[in-house]
Amino acid sequence: MRYGIQTGDCGVYVDMDLEKSPAQPQRQATPEGCLAVAIRIPVRIVVLVLVVPVRMVWDALVVVGRVLRDTVLRPFGRALAWLGRALFVWPFVGLWRYVVVPLGRAIGWLGNVLVVVPLGWLYRYALTPLGHALAWVARGVGAGLAWVARGIGAGMAWVARGVGAGLAWLYARLLTPVGHAVMWALRGLGAVLGALGLGVFGVLAWLVRHLVVVPVAWVYTWILTPVGHAIAWCARGLMWALSMTVTGVGTALYWVTRVLFVLPALALWRWILVPVGRVLAVLGREVADALGHAWRIAGHISLAVGRFLGTLLRWIFVEPVRWVYRTVLTPVGHVVRDLVLRPAAEAARGVGRATRQALAMARESARQARADFRRMVFGEQGQPQRVDRREPTGAETRTLGSSTTALTKD
Repeated sequence: MRYGIQTGDCGVYVDMDLEKSPAQPQRQATPEGCLAVAIRIPVRIVVLVLVVPVRMVWDALVVVGRVLRDTVLRPFGRALAWLGRALFVWPFVGLWRYVVVPLGRAIGWLGNVLVVVPLGWLYRYALTPLGHALAWVARGVGAGLAWVARGIGAGMAWVARGVGAGLAWLYARLLTPVGHAVMWALRGLGAVLGALGLGVFGVLAWLVRHLVVVPVAWVYTWILTPVGHAIAWCARGLMWALSMTVTGVGTALYWVTRVLFVLPALALWRWILVPVGRVLAVLGREVADALGHAWRIAGHISLAVGRFLGTLLRWIFVEPVRWVYRTVLTPVGHVVRDLVLRPAAEAARGVGRATRQALAMARESARQARADFRRMVFGEQGQPQRVDRREPTGAETRTLGSSTTALTKD
C-alpha cells in the first residue's frame, strides 16, 4: 500500500508496508499455552514503544533520501556523466575522427604508393619475365637430363641382364648342390643331439624325484603339519583370551561412560535444555510477531504524523505564500506589466526600429556614394544585351487572375 505526505498540489510519497503481502505463506496455527498468552501483551507494548521512534526516523530518512536523490544526487550524477564524457569520451572521439582516421588513410595511401605499386610493377615487369625465362631454361635442362638418364638406364639394364644370367648359372650349378649336402649333415646331427638330450633329461628327472621331492613331502606330512596345527591351536586360545579381556574392559568402560556422561547429559537435555529452549522459542516467536505488528502500527502512526506535518506545513507556509501570490503579487505584477514593462518594451522596439532605419539609410547612402565614385573613375558601364534563347522558356506561374482557356486568356 502506498501512502505519502501531501503538501498542497505536490507531495512526497513514501512506501510504507502497512499490510502483510497476501502471497506470504500463512503459518500453521498451533495451540498456544498460558506462557505465550501471558507474555504477548507486555512484549507487544514494549516493542511498540521501542519501534515507533525507529519507524518514524526511518520514514523521515526515506523522505530525505528521496528528496536528496531527486534534487542533489541525480543532477550531480548527470553533471559527472557530462563531465566524464567531456573529459574522456569526446577527446578520444575527436582524436579518432580527426587525427587517427586521417593519419591511417594517409599511411594507407603512402603504403599503396610506396610499397604496393612498386611491388606490383616489380612483379609484373621484372619477376614475371625472369620466371618465364627460368622456366624455359629448366624445361631445356630437364629435357637434356631426361635424354642422358634414358641412355644411362639402357646401359645399366644391359649390364644387369648379363650379371643376372651369370648369377643364375652359379646358383643352379654350384650353390644348390652344396646347400643340399649341408642340410643332410645338419639333419643327422640334430637327430643325434635329440637322442642324447632325451637320455640326460630322463636321468635328471629320476634324481630330482628321489633326492628332492620325496624327502620334502615326508617332512611336510610328518613334521610341518603337526607343528602348524599346534601353533594354530595356541593362537586360537590366545585370541580367545584377548577377546574376553577386551570385552570385559569395553563393557566396564561403556557402563562408566554411560553413568558418568550419557545419563547426566540426557537428563540435562531432557529436563533443562528442552524446556528452556521451548520458552526461548515462544519468546522469540512472540518478539518477532510483536516486531511485525509494531512495525505496521508504527507505519500507520508515521503516516498520520506525516499527514499532520504536511497539513501544518501547508497552512503555515504554502497557503500564506499562495494567498500573497494570488492577492498581492499577481495584481502588482499586472500593474507593473501594463504601466511599466509594456511601455518600456514599446519604447525599446521603437528605438530599435529607428536605429535599424538609420543604419539602412546610412548603408544605402554609402552604397550610392561608392556607385557615384565608381562611375566617376571608370565611367558609365553599358547594360548587358539580352540574347534570345533557343530552348523554349517555361510557362509562367499561374495566378488567380490568369486563365488557361483560349477564350479568357489575356
